[in-house]
Amino acid sequence: MNIVKATRRYEQWLGRHITLLPADLRLKHQHMTESPFPLLRSTFYRWMQLWPKICSDLAQAPRVLAVGDLHVENFGTWRDLEGRLVWGVNDFDEAANLPYVLDLVRLATSAMLAVNEGHLSVKAKDACAAILDGYREALVESGRPFVLEEENDWLRQIALNELRDPVHFWAKMDSLAKFSASVPAKVKKALEQLMPEPDLPYKLCHRVAGLGSLGHMRVVALGTWCGGRIAREAKALAPSAVYWARETKGKTSILYQEIIDGAVRCPDPFVKLRGSWVIRRLSPHCSRIELTTMPKKLDELRLLNAMGWETANIHLGSRGARKSIRRHLDRMKPDFLADAAKQMAKAVTDDWKVWRQSGAG
Repeated sequence: MNIVKATRRYEQWLGRHITLLPADLRLKHQHMTESPFPLLRSTFYRWMQLWPKICSDLAQAPRVLAVGDLHVENFGTWRDLEGRLVWGVNDFDEAANLPYVLDLVRLATSAMLAVNEGHLSVKAKDACAAILDGYREALVESGRPFVLEEENDWLRQIALNELRDPVHFWAKMDSLAKFSASVPAKVKKALEQLMPEPDLPYKLCHRVAGLGSLGHMRVVALGTWCGGRIAREAKALAPSAVYWARETKGKTSILYQEIIDGAVRCPDPFVKLRGSWVIRRLSPHCSRIELTTMPKKLDELRLLNAMGWETANIHLGSRGARKSIRRHLDRMKPDFLADAAKQMAKAVTDDWKVWRQSGAG
């Protein structure tokens, strides 16, 4: 099955779980033609077909509740209960029980593709080493969240860059189109419950964002409160593509809440699961960070090391994972991550060539 057929079959499966937006899906398909990096971000379902075959020697690694769709642009910031700025993994749409190494290989593969496309200036092998070093360090220390207050000032500079300025952010929000489709009553209620006070006036808009979830319904409620702008988003969730790839019959579960609750993390108090919808606050500093918005003078290896550490923060939420992972890592060859990422990067690039030549985008 090639990438074109896999995409068609996956989207048919996905359409049985959620309402898909055809215009957004077409946009996703267009982005997939641009380069291997956006194709990787868009096609976790395809990853779950390829990874068990290409990295079969890693399939028996200890299992954890993993991110699944992990990549270098799946990190962002939020405010915790104390109002502190926190950095970490931003999206858990594809969370599933998987070998811990899958997250590491996917993160390293995304870094390798980002290097190939000029988004990162480090060497691919060094990027993989930095990710693995950060992961190992976090296991030794039993993890630690990235709170951007007294410490981690270098990460704070990334989080507070010019393109995350409130003027830029709210101008982007103001450009959103009015939501023309019918919004489920339960979704409106969930958005209203996350507002700072009852009966606050708001307008509903359609947000186009991300790549992996492009095609899912995203509803944004925009309002004003105490002299300033506020935004709340509801995004439709589907079961992880892991279930599709495994051809799972019967019950499937959305593990978004479970993975957040278990991780070593300062949680975002505004992230709420309501059935198959995730509701969250949007603000200039509560959003994903893209590579293109990062400062030019950036210690990229330090950032990749932090991404590896944060991956361990998530995996440490699985009981008993720390000891079994450390034992497994101790048996692995030093370059196993770079070798696996290289193979997966080639597979993704080959898929991109097939996708582009097919005209499916």
